[in-house]
Amino acid sequence: MYDVLFDTRFLVPAAAVLGAVVGSFLNVVIWRLPRGESVVRPGSRCTACGAAVRWHDNVPIVSYLLLRGRCRACGAGFSAEYPVVEAANAGLYALLAWRFGPVAALPVYMVLTSALLAAAVIDLHHRILPDRITLPGIALGLIASATLLPATVVDALAGAALGGGLYFLIAVASRGGMGGGDIKLIAMIGAFLGWQAVLLTTFLATVVGGLVGVVLMFAFRKGRKYAVPFGPFLAAAAIVCVLWGQPIIAWYLGLGKP
Repeated sequence: MYDVLFDTRFLVPAAAVLGAVVGSFLNVVIWRLPRGESVVRPGSRCTACGAAVRWHDNVPIVSYLLLRGRCRACGAGFSAEYPVVEAANAGLYALLAWRFGPVAALPVYMVLTSALLAAAVIDLHHRILPDRITLPGIALGLIASATLLPATVVDALAGAALGGGLYFLIAVASRGGMGGGDIKLIAMIGAFLGWQAVLLTTFLATVVGGLVGVVLMFAFRKGRKYAVPFGPFLAAAAIVCVLWGQPIIAWYLGLGKP
């Protein structure tokens, strides 16, 4: 039985289903957390009429398609973002299961990627990165590094300190160009993944963010002062680091060897 449970052919689709379910909860977090509401109570409700969403209308992705994206009670449209978040989280969980297999660190990586996904979407909507995600994330990353993750506690502490310290200096130098939420987010990433991942995450996020900024400037005629939230780029880069950070770092370090 355990061999079946840990077989990749079972683990990957099971992880995808779990990811979709967790993604449904992330939609609640994304909607309620910036508004200061509880993410536990009340249950899911239509934001237009307030009607409770029944359990059979709350099946991730499937219910949205069957209801054609509308509330059963009042017919108001639901945002297409809901199934997108659910599908994205399902895909990330499946990718993590395929990449790492049944290791002790897998649930930790799932929690981290879900937190990053929720933080990225919230930042896109509200230009904030909630402390209720990043601060507990820092603590969890340090605890997990002492127990389940490949990174050591020293590496995790160095990652959190380097990330937070570096971005704090950038915030001071840029006079507000870097927000406090970004400082805490990179500290959380460092707590989970270590100091080397902080540098790689920063490099990847800066490159992609710069390219997106150029596209916005020329294709959509946005000015240089148009504020693009950096959190989504940090989150995406950190997910890349979770999946392929170690091979990328090993490849880079090996470039100087004969």
